[in-house]
Amino acid sequence: MPLALITGAPQSANFDIWGGLGLETFGDDLKLVRDYDENFVWTVIDGSEGNDQWIIPGYHHVNRICYLLTETAHKGAPIEFRVARGPHSLTQLGLARRGNTLKRILFSHKTSV
Repeated sequence: MPLALITGAPQSANFDIWGGLGLETFGDDLKLVRDYDENFVWTVIDGSEGNDQWIIPGYHHVNRICYLLTETAHKGAPIEFRVARGPHSLTQLGLARRGNTLKRILFSHKTSV
């Protein structure tokens, strides 16, 4: 899976938010996120309107819901993913599609620099 979420993080990680994929914004989870290479950190934030949430690259504070750690580095590429809030908001297929989008953007970002 191109945008594989890391689920085998150290024992200190709780992974009890956002369907068991996210890291909390406090305590041991936050320490883990802050110690991680920011190129592999994503922030899930609340959208300004409606119920949608957004996955954006890097470590952010404003409107944050949780953090995600991935095996794919975003390398500062200008990208964000909208996730409709609901019981099936981030399926394996949806995650794979977002990973493919990320790969295309990273390739484009790399060739334009």
